[in-house]
Amino acid sequence: MEPTSAPTKPKPKPLAKPGDKGVEQEDGKVQKGKGRLGSLTNPETYDEVPGHVIPIIEGEFDDFGSEAGQFLEGQTPEDQFIGFRLKQGVYGQRQPGVQMIRVKLPFGGVTPEQMDAFADVVEAYAPLNKGHITTRQNIQIHHVPLDQMVHMLRDLAPSGLSSREGCGNTVRNVTGDPWAGIAKDEIFDPTPYAGAYTRYFVRHPTTQLMPRKIKTAFTGSDADRAITGIHDIAFISRIRDGVRGFEVRVGGGTSIMARVAPTVYDFVEADNGDFLEVSEAILRVYDRQAWLRPNRARARIKVLVDKVGVEEFRRMVDAELEGEWTAERDFTIDRLRFDIDEQAMLPEPGTRTTSPNGDRAEFDRFLEANTSEQRQEGFRAVEVKVIRGDLTPEQFRGLGQIMREYTGGFARMTVQQNIVLRWVREEALHDVWLRLKELDLEDVGPRRVTDVVSCPGTDSCKMGITSSMGLNQAVQEKVESMDITDPLTREIQIKMSGCPNGCSQHHVANIGFYGASIKVGGRTMPAYVTHLGGKYTDGDTIYGTRLKVRLPARRVPEAVERWINLYEGEREEGEVFNAFVERVGTTRMEEAVKELTLPVEFDLDTMQQFIDWNRSDPYVVERGEGECAV
Repeated sequence: MEPTSAPTKPKPKPLAKPGDKGVEQEDGKVQKGKGRLGSLTNPETYDEVPGHVIPIIEGEFDDFGSEAGQFLEGQTPEDQFIGFRLKQGVYGQRQPGVQMIRVKLPFGGVTPEQMDAFADVVEAYAPLNKGHITTRQNIQIHHVPLDQMVHMLRDLAPSGLSSREGCGNTVRNVTGDPWAGIAKDEIFDPTPYAGAYTRYFVRHPTTQLMPRKIKTAFTGSDADRAITGIHDIAFISRIRDGVRGFEVRVGGGTSIMARVAPTVYDFVEADNGDFLEVSEAILRVYDRQAWLRPNRARARIKVLVDKVGVEEFRRMVDAELEGEWTAERDFTIDRLRFDIDEQAMLPEPGTRTTSPNGDRAEFDRFLEANTSEQRQEGFRAVEVKVIRGDLTPEQFRGLGQIMREYTGGFARMTVQQNIVLRWVREEALHDVWLRLKELDLEDVGPRRVTDVVSCPGTDSCKMGITSSMGLNQAVQEKVESMDITDPLTREIQIKMSGCPNGCSQHHVANIGFYGASIKVGGRTMPAYVTHLGGKYTDGDTIYGTRLKVRLPARRVPEAVERWINLYEGEREEGEVFNAFVERVGTTRMEEAVKELTLPVEFDLDTMQQFIDWNRSDPYVVERGEGECAV
């Protein structure tokens, strides 16, 4: 096992320093950097091949196989093995004996070869025959027996896929704008710098055992398609006097004590590596907060920033930057940058392309809803709507082949659980649409009301309270049956999580739900708490207001229908959904569904109310301890 930043022996907690507002820092904590590139302490090598962002170290697979074998033989205690397993991106499930693997896709980027690799391992190892796109642009594969996991890791590695630090108290997958490099409103493309940040912090000794995980985002535009406001650390492209840099935001997060990340630095240079130096200083300060560690639920960097305030937090980081440790680091990014010229990788234009023959209404709807102009003339990006984020092996392979034939060979997953095909020639759009139809991936309307987002919930997660995937299907079917054509209504975003944590990002949805339960006599029914009025588009991060009612799970689709009908019936001219909710008030929205919240007695006629979506047995709350904070 690699060294961590945890001290070998507990040290007494020092008294708070003047000006630190009561925070207790572990001042004597050893916080090492990486060794020289290629040394025994840092054996990473960078293959400048598309998709190979995170270095693959073969020895880690040997270590994983050995550690897993010892655990299965009872030689290693579970609590000791969990910490090791999580840093390899292998997460426990609520079902005994199987695991989930979380494969990191930095800034959502994926190549055709990687899509093929996903198809192969899903076929070989995943009983449900699917991979799942997450809201953090990862791919998760579930229900894999532990003794098979090392083989899956080895099978993924040749294509440049890594699950390293996909879980645990580490720097998680670095997310980014899927339209980076092609967006018309972009200040500059942050992709090379997101790659450098990923490479700098993966396997970094100081970031192996922090108080909690760190979620990072990069975006190149004020439209903020990476949702920087909900992240622990985030970077927005800025140019000052011709110099590239980033606005740095710190301390965002959903779940308990939801906060929008404030700006800590207006401008930090990019090309000279200052953004890496500032980032490590931030993480060093956070890693030393002794008072955060005992309460895992609140051990997030947002709690630190909220407690001391932005000005004091900036003072703490500035003081950290004066430390001798900075002279021991190499912050130059030339060796770390991830540069890729997608235009240079484009295949030659096809000699024959198809075009609509006769009625082109269906194709035109797809063009309007699923494609957008690039800043490069003659090209468009195609956003493929992936229902519930699930892809079969056939769809992985089919998309990979479309990427080879029609794109620059580098698609990107999105926070909406979709995939963006980039650099598609305008004359090839009809061909791509036909190919997507063959894969059942031609659905119209990504990021619209029928594109419902959810986490896996009780399908696999230990923390799950309800079947959020089952509710996703039920809500999607409801809104599709409503045949919504109103342009403003179609813009409504619906998300649901299987517990109060924010894995589906339900806090920032126009209509968001999280899993709960309701006691009725001696029985329990699955239920949801609602958030209304959230937003994550157009550069705004707004958390929705939580309603004071709980909806039985089986009644949620009808509640969604009532809210939509109320909105369409009583809104003012041009009034968007959030503005309507603010004007009429949450009490009015609660009244619209009040009768749906009334409990029922258990009998033959009401039995379904006590059974969760996609389930057949009476509902029971079975919530285990999650591993996110282990």
